[in-house]
Amino acid sequence: MLRFAAGFCCLLILAAALRADVTPAPLFQDHAVLQRDKPVPVWGRADPGERVTVAFKGQSVAATADADGRWMVYLEPVEASAEPAELTLTGKNTVTIRDVLVGEVWLASGQSNMEWSVTRSADAEKEIAAARFPLIREFNAARTSAMEPADTVAGAWKICSPESAGDFSAVAYHFARSLHRRLGVPVGIVNSTWGGTAIETWTDARTLRATAAWPAIDARWQEGLAVFEERKVNHPLEMAAWREAEEKARAAKTPNPLPWPRAPVGPGTPYAPAGLFNGMIAPLQPYALRGFLWYQGESDWRRPAEYAQLFPAMIGAWRAQWGADDLPFNFVQLAGYQVPDDPSGRGWAWLREAQTAALALPATGMAVAIDIGDPKDIHPRNKQEVGRRLALLARTGVYELPGDAHGPVFASAQREGAALRVRFRHVTDGLTAEKKPPQALEVAGADRKFYPAAGRIERDTLIVSAPEVREPVAVRYAWSNHPEANLFGGNGLPVAPFRSDTW
Repeated sequence: MLRFAAGFCCLLILAAALRADVTPAPLFQDHAVLQRDKPVPVWGRADPGERVTVAFKGQSVAATADADGRWMVYLEPVEASAEPAELTLTGKNTVTIRDVLVGEVWLASGQSNMEWSVTRSADAEKEIAAARFPLIREFNAARTSAMEPADTVAGAWKICSPESAGDFSAVAYHFARSLHRRLGVPVGIVNSTWGGTAIETWTDARTLRATAAWPAIDARWQEGLAVFEERKVNHPLEMAAWREAEEKARAAKTPNPLPWPRAPVGPGTPYAPAGLFNGMIAPLQPYALRGFLWYQGESDWRRPAEYAQLFPAMIGAWRAQWGADDLPFNFVQLAGYQVPDDPSGRGWAWLREAQTAALALPATGMAVAIDIGDPKDIHPRNKQEVGRRLALLARTGVYELPGDAHGPVFASAQREGAALRVRFRHVTDGLTAEKKPPQALEVAGADRKFYPAAGRIERDTLIVSAPEVREPVAVRYAWSNHPEANLFGGNGLPVAPFRSDTW
């Protein structure tokens, strides 16, 4: 009898192990925010053939899990609501997701300047103490690199409070706060970021292979793989030597003679092509969103031509994968920074131009940050203004509210004697120069040699000239890594860096 009882218990345990409980996708957890006024997909895993019913705010929709155990239903659009509700999934077991709100949901992604937390940003103590916004929530996807698209990623929704807000993405938090105050509805931020990462890691493999940049990307990857094991051993030693040299350099107030030790490139690292898309974007699809926020590019400045191909390709692919070709995509142009290992002093200018080219796509917006960088810190602390400018783009371009989200943008340059007259689009209440005459201007003649130039504001235009250039044919503004960019529109937003030439 004892043997029979033991065997029967083993069978029960085995049967329980073989039964897959209904499991929701990672974003469906307590404190979630669902997108208002759009069909809401809800999905997850269960036993193959299992019937799963999803109930929310009077709706009840069912689906049958396929042969792989995947299921998905679509809830009808729901109005914004700050009243906590329950989302219930019922199959062989029941999952109750509590404190679910309905409002606006944005996916914030990119590298460290989007990842940068409120704790490490300007006025952190004051901002955190005032962060009492229970209708703002953030889901922080765990750093995950994968070789194939994943079904799930670790993470949890957190309610914005002084206890939690310090860990929120600072840019996304200030964006959400501005939006919440203006719209009066809950705002959810899905934070999927990893510092120091290149754009090819955030782009799916199929899209990458369809670009002309793929052979070069694959060659770099194969090169990294060939020395991966050796680099894993040597990298900690190199980092220790760099830190020691850094301490000595700071004490002596001299530059560190050692270059930053580049991390190993291989499986499981955040440098694998498509790795972060697989691990941190694919598991989020197709969660209903209002749009995307993107702050990335610092890791790609050496390859602006590649970026010009990959960035619009990635935007198009994400939109297609979410099933909406016009899903808003707003991004931050790189702020100023004196890049230590760029002898040209212009590498970031070319990357900014590659970013700007993405504005040719519909429903895109660019927050210009050229005026709020830090020459000595790749992570400028003023994330409040970056978030505000992204929110302006959303308020006017997405929600169609009154306002002005754009600074002046270069339109044309016309020769007038020994000067060029520069005209702009989006000029609101004229041009202004902060504290001194317009800076960071250059002109060139037919010989393509640029010289520093003086600028004079005349109504909504700019007159630019240099004594060395009697017959100017081209003008550039803020065309360096960290220019003294002091041109603004009357609305207080900066003039975007520009060049009139195509050299």
